[in-house]
Amino acid sequence: MRTPGLLQKIHSDSSVQSPSVYSKTILPNGIRVVSERVNHVRSIAVGVWIEVGSRDEDESNNGISHFLEHMVFKGTRRYSAHQIARSLEAVGGYLNAFTTKEQTCFYARILDDQLPRSIDILSELVQHPKFDVREMEKEKTVILEELKNVEDDPDDLVHEYFDRNLYRKHPLGFSIIGRAENIRGFNKSSLLRYIDRYYTADRVVVAAAGKFHHDDLVQMVERRFRMRRDTRRSIRRAASQRVVKPRKEMFHKPINQAHVCYGTLGYSVRSSFRYPLLVLNTILGEGMSSRLFQNIREKYGFAYSVYSFISLMSDTGNFGVYVGTDPGKVERSLDLIRREIDKLRSGRITATEIRRAKAQLKGTTMLGMESMSNRMMRLGSGELYFHEHISLDSVLNYIDAVSPDDIHVVARRLMNHEHFSTVVITPTAANPADPGGVA
Repeated sequence: MRTPGLLQKIHSDSSVQSPSVYSKTILPNGIRVVSERVNHVRSIAVGVWIEVGSRDEDESNNGISHFLEHMVFKGTRRYSAHQIARSLEAVGGYLNAFTTKEQTCFYARILDDQLPRSIDILSELVQHPKFDVREMEKEKTVILEELKNVEDDPDDLVHEYFDRNLYRKHPLGFSIIGRAENIRGFNKSSLLRYIDRYYTADRVVVAAAGKFHHDDLVQMVERRFRMRRDTRRSIRRAASQRVVKPRKEMFHKPINQAHVCYGTLGYSVRSSFRYPLLVLNTILGEGMSSRLFQNIREKYGFAYSVYSFISLMSDTGNFGVYVGTDPGKVERSLDLIRREIDKLRSGRITATEIRRAKAQLKGTTMLGMESMSNRMMRLGSGELYFHEHISLDSVLNYIDAVSPDDIHVVARRLMNHEHFSTVVITPTAANPADPGGVA
């Protein structure tokens, strides 16, 4: 029986070997429930997505989205931290969460008969965390150790420095984990204020993929999630910057290898250039057959790890290349990277390369559909970004439709070295007091 006021739509996606059925329902309070039924599995992945992340913070509370994500696992109105930890593990499932620049997700992977239990636990985490003061102090120590772990991992850290270089003081340049001084200062009041502001029904999507019935999921969500719709105010994110101000930054760490990011601002997840950029990125630096891998690693032996990357967000994105190499080979590696970029910009791409890149992209996408977790991630993030489901058939068609001219247009517009920034973390210099900086 359908509750009055619910909006619902259903369609099938026959792209995979066993057809799946996509459904969407909007509850009266504004929570969106999206699902994909896959009958040939015995598992379910379910996630509660909130449209909030580190870009919604400011310098004074940077890190609070991530801190809150940790703290909800430390006890709720009905469950202790230990009960939460064993709730799904005791039946062979698992429970976890993550924070990005624009989203927070709490998710579970369970057997198909454990959906009610997982919805119960997830609803407690999102709606009724206790924020016990003693647990909060312990978790601050844990997150400060997590922050140290990032600082000790230069191939991750260089990407954080790269984001900060591109976005400067805009929240998109903030670390998701946050600043140590902020982490130490968070308290129950600051977390409750943040939840009150952002954890509202109109910002929530419940996404699930696996063997279950959509109507059953809707009833569980409606029964357990009593969140209010935010009618008091309209929350607007600070617009991302459009002007590129490239610069080179050097940092020194007690490491043995140099880590380099070279790139620029790119396109948003909604951009018409999205699929040409995906094909272009695959040709340049995705996998062992890519130009960067074959040239810098295989031909010259300058690096163990080299790849290109793209980040697509709601209104912006970035594009770049990472390489880890000997400090004495940084400039030579950058020269080789620039040469490969120049080749793409000049249109030197063969039809065979384009066909191979498309096949690689489509294959990776279809293989990902074997995972219920990946399906759930596509559903949740897709609903937040597009407010609709983009079927696998559509994705494959968009990839196939990319033309050589499309790729060339993106390459010429995006790959201008005058707009590229360079961030390098090198082994500690002869002068250990030199912390590095802008060059």
